[in-house]
Amino acid sequence: MPQEFTWRDGERTIRFGRGVAAQAAELLGEGYVLLTTARAQAALPGLASAAAEVVLVPAGRVDEIAGDLLSRARPGTRFAALGGGRVIDVAKALAAAAADGASAAAVPTTLSAAEMTWVHRHARGVDPQTPRVRPSLVINDPQLSASQPAAELAASAANALAHAVEGAATTLASPVPVLAAREAARLLAGGLREPGDTDRDALALGALLSGYAIDSAWYGLHHVMAQALVREGGAGHGEANAALLPVTSAALRRRNPAALAALDEAIGAPVEDVARRFGALASVPRLRATGLDGAALERCARAASERAELALTPPAADADELLDLYRQAW
Repeated sequence: MPQEFTWRDGERTIRFGRGVAAQAAELLGEGYVLLTTARAQAALPGLASAAAEVVLVPAGRVDEIAGDLLSRARPGTRFAALGGGRVIDVAKALAAAAADGASAAAVPTTLSAAEMTWVHRHARGVDPQTPRVRPSLVINDPQLSASQPAAELAASAANALAHAVEGAATTLASPVPVLAAREAARLLAGGLREPGDTDRDALALGALLSGYAIDSAWYGLHHVMAQALVREGGAGHGEANAALLPVTSAALRRRNPAALAALDEAIGAPVEDVARRFGALASVPRLRATGLDGAALERCARAASERAELALTPPAADADELLDLYRQAW
């Protein structure tokens, strides 16, 4: 089982380990605004009771949710997110909009790794050139971050594995984040083998390290395609990642065979095999199983083809290749 640790990385502090969530209110101090969901709040009620204000984050797009909450983006506000990637990204967007000493903290309840990255959409109406924010305090307790039911956990693990795969394969990859990506892939592959054989501590640490990798190296083909499925097609985020990863990891292998071979060696199996296992465990072995309308694939391919991030996994895929990959995953 991974040991508890404190990691001071530049402007942020990361606390990891079983039971560290009990320290969250103390570490945050007084006066924070808590963004959360009903499920997450019930899992850690003390964090809500110590907050200056509690805001329940609805379903929807991060830019739109944050835009509706912009009145709370006041200078110096400390936003604390207790939840999954959507909740954490809203906190980051609000802190970015507020600027002037505002900050974000994160207590994740999924394997999204959003707590580790500066990647997020801005709130509706905010200047796109506004500097983005990553949480200055991360409190990752495996009892929370790996707490989802089995199928949802597998989908979230697929998203984390995609971070590790793509973080090791972009043109921005460098030695330390690549080492983190390989260890993340090893932990994730070993942490979720079959129903009843789950090491949630390994999954939590693997997801955290995968976030570190993508925070540095960003993303390309896979995440652009997955995000298009969510925004344009209405697919669930984790499910889209799980269904796509067997196909996109093969496409990334064609682009960067050395990076994928090193990941294979780290996990002791081809990445595509692990991705297929996660998809099966998530009950979304194919895109059609997510409930996505197949007619949306062309629209998603067109939208994805406009994203500049595709250049980070060269050659940049065009709309025809993207549509072909979607159809392979369908």
